[in-house]
Amino acid sequence: MKTSISGMQDSVDPTLASAISKVKRHVLPLFVIMFIVNYIDRVNIGFVRTHMETDLGIGAAAYGFGAGLFFIGYALFEVPSNMLLQKVGARIWLTRIMFTWGIVAACMAFIQNETHFYILRFLLGVAEAGFFPGVIYYFTRWLPGVERGKAIAIFLSGSAVASLISGPLSGLLLQINGLGMHGWQWMYFIEGMFSVCLCVFVWFWLDAKPHDAKWLSRAEQDALVSAIDDEQKAREAATPIRPSLGKLLKDRQIILFCLIYFFIQLTIYAATFWLPSIIKKMGELSDVQVGLFNSIPWLLSIVGMYAFASLSAKWKHQQAWVATALLIAAAGMFMSTTGGPIFAFVAICFAALGFKSASSLFWPIPQAYLDARIAAAVIALINSVGNLGGFVAPTTFGLLEQHTGSIQGGLYGLAATSIIAAIIVFAARTTPKPAAEKAVADAAPKHA
Repeated sequence: MKTSISGMQDSVDPTLASAISKVKRHVLPLFVIMFIVNYIDRVNIGFVRTHMETDLGIGAAAYGFGAGLFFIGYALFEVPSNMLLQKVGARIWLTRIMFTWGIVAACMAFIQNETHFYILRFLLGVAEAGFFPGVIYYFTRWLPGVERGKAIAIFLSGSAVASLISGPLSGLLLQINGLGMHGWQWMYFIEGMFSVCLCVFVWFWLDAKPHDAKWLSRAEQDALVSAIDDEQKAREAATPIRPSLGKLLKDRQIILFCLIYFFIQLTIYAATFWLPSIIKKMGELSDVQVGLFNSIPWLLSIVGMYAFASLSAKWKHQQAWVATALLIAAAGMFMSTTGGPIFAFVAICFAALGFKSASSLFWPIPQAYLDARIAAAVIALINSVGNLGGFVAPTTFGLLEQHTGSIQGGLYGLAATSIIAAIIVFAARTTPKPAAEKAVADAAPKHA
């Protein structure tokens, strides 16, 4: 049976259904684990901030700037990395990405000053660039459109799981001392080398294309490739001229997508990098206790993401659900400024329900809007621009704390930007207007 571009079938094709089920069982768990490891290596500096200040003299402003430098390297190399991935193949490139980020993350154990910290954080961003859009691209070659949205939602849950386990894990690793290394050095080294070891498994587990997968029967391989090819042919028949990426970058909707995701990431990374410091103000807590408390908001966010996903599937209006989640985040961030450290922690737990849910609810909007032929590159662009929020938030918070002794102004700013994002999300469309679609096609280079 043929699958339409909408992903719906007139009748169930058991061979295709079997192939899709096998792909999800074989690939999704590994990608979720990779994302968990990726996220931990990216944000684990939040748990050693005070240790690096004591041992290396890295203050709040330097910490915030270094934390943010990751996202500069990430943004600069995200789109080029994604273009190389499409040339050499997802299996090779994803393995390369994981190997290099693991090496750089492990080298963080040997920094001796602010300069080393800045250089390695920037290089970590360069190394990780392309991972997220690379996985999205892999899904486009292995799953029909209707299944890709579900797979991406499961994949994105990895960041919430990583946030949940990173605190207790880092707290335990900080207890290790020996061989002339402090606990924070062992934490960096062990977590980085785990990524290096995992990339070996990735190389042998992933296949480049469906016809290479020995765990699929020939009939399943053919059914899967046929369904994906039929979708693409239908898309090309509907829009014969391939949209120009350069023209699409001027598309008002894509600019809105970048802006919305930037505002969402501002709040996520501000909480990620500064939450352990807020928790430490609650009392005399050990590293393990700080790690356990740090898990609570992220545990709640997983519940929130699942609840919002279920509600948005039942009552379909994606923009409204994103806006609701953003308003919850705004309320939580504002409330965190009105009490002591314990009340601030409770308020951020409430905010986490919103900002993590907003992140996962956001992606179906641009996915539905974009032409499949340029979706991977534009998603990479949205992701890289949005992730610049990871530079702005920690850098701003670091400067605020360094010069004022408080991050209250930053929390007000996060509440305001979340409200702004909740308003402008209603201007984002899930499908292009016919006139706009025609204009893009007219502006695109004509085939000879």
